[in-house]
Amino acid sequence: MDDSVGMECGVFSAIDFEQKQIFPYVYWGMRAQNHRGHQSYGFLTFDGKFNVHRNLDLIPKIKKKETQEWLTRLPGHVGIGNVRYTTSGRRDEDSLIKGTQPATAETKKTKIAISFNGNIVNTIQQKKELSKTFPNFSYECDAELICRKLAIELTKDPDLLSAAKTCMKEIEGAFSVSGITQEGTLFAFKDPTGFRPLCTGCNSRGNICAFSSETVGFDINGFNHDFEIKPGEFIIATEKGFERKQIIANKKKALCAFEFAYFARPDSKLNGNYVYEVREEFGRNLGREYSEIVKEADLIISLPETSDDAAFGLHEETGLRWERSTRRHRYVTDRAFILLSQERYSTINRKINIVDHKLVGKNLIVIDDSIVRGDTTRVVIEKMRKLGAEKIHLFITFPRIIGPCFYGIDMATYNELIGSTRKPEEIAQIVSADSVNYQSIDGFVKSTGMKKDELCFGCVTGKYPTPLAQRLANWMHRRFENGHKEYGRIYEIDVENLT
Repeated sequence: MDDSVGMECGVFSAIDFEQKQIFPYVYWGMRAQNHRGHQSYGFLTFDGKFNVHRNLDLIPKIKKKETQEWLTRLPGHVGIGNVRYTTSGRRDEDSLIKGTQPATAETKKTKIAISFNGNIVNTIQQKKELSKTFPNFSYECDAELICRKLAIELTKDPDLLSAAKTCMKEIEGAFSVSGITQEGTLFAFKDPTGFRPLCTGCNSRGNICAFSSETVGFDINGFNHDFEIKPGEFIIATEKGFERKQIIANKKKALCAFEFAYFARPDSKLNGNYVYEVREEFGRNLGREYSEIVKEADLIISLPETSDDAAFGLHEETGLRWERSTRRHRYVTDRAFILLSQERYSTINRKINIVDHKLVGKNLIVIDDSIVRGDTTRVVIEKMRKLGAEKIHLFITFPRIIGPCFYGIDMATYNELIGSTRKPEEIAQIVSADSVNYQSIDGFVKSTGMKKDELCFGCVTGKYPTPLAQRLANWMHRRFENGHKEYGRIYEIDVENLT
């Protein structure tokens, strides 16, 4: 992915009905999903009370001598975890710490904790409503909004299903949620459109039930994958399995298409298909769609690691050699961009290493999953030119991004997107490539095995699945075309009087 655009977040939760310690399962479930959020992590367990540990950066390795300390710190048979990349709230270090999940909320009558993946669009409206009950509420992340919303509803009526239904009706945006009540009930629900993945699984004996953003959270624990939670569905984990209730009919399904292109781990399953197999088909599609360029090429180069599977598919389709001469420095993380923003170019340059002698005099097809801002792409292409590449044709698996995201990807404005006003030919000039070649939307959809109207392509088509997001996008685009300043995360600004 160009520029390492982030998303919020990764979720894993589990309950052991034999009352044994759950933390090890939650820990490994989250370690398997650390790719979904590099900025912060947190764990919460329940043993009659909530026990919480939160911190910044990646989830740490736990040394053998530290195991008992962690088990003592996080006792209990129910637990939830989270990894986060902020797409709501502020980004200074103090705010990141305060916004680290899981989130908790408490009233005189109830207490609740949740882990959340997604992004709320009607943030301002929800903050105004919540301030009536929580007057000192300091907003740092959307998870806090949903958690407090649930707490307010549970104070009025202890019916958890009813509280979740109110969230689904009154909150616009993407939210895949798992949480624990003050009684130790483990539950999960998804917004009525189903933007973000959230699935269920159990161990072979059936005494441990779990929720996970991706199926790899189950794989690492040796659990079976049961089913993907439907949009608008509410679920409680019980000793007999999962109790399912379709609260709101999912008239429109819109799973984020970026999950297939970039966010999900290749060994996870989405819509019943392994993500790596879908990405291989992306590469085959590109080979078929741009066969004339393929005829003149010598080598396929992938920008690791999310484009490696597509490169393999392109290699299979075309017979061209795939040369793995680029390598990513895996411990240069996204957080470096926040803390060292003044060294942005240098940081980007450090992320990708290129083996030079393979490129001299060659006509290259460089395959990547997407182009967002163009910074990383330009740096890498310039390095390849200096190392002797003759021609460089970019093959991009995700269609051209022309608009912001309101549902959990850190793309907030038109101005920051290189594709918002430029055609592929113009983008090629900016990034120093000979051509930029995007996969078609139809080709992308066919590869996923889903229908076009089951995926969200708002950032590609400008057509957003929810009404306020569409209104905001239209207003932003009018201002952008007229040369007005963009405000960044528009969903965090009071928009009541927009015209």
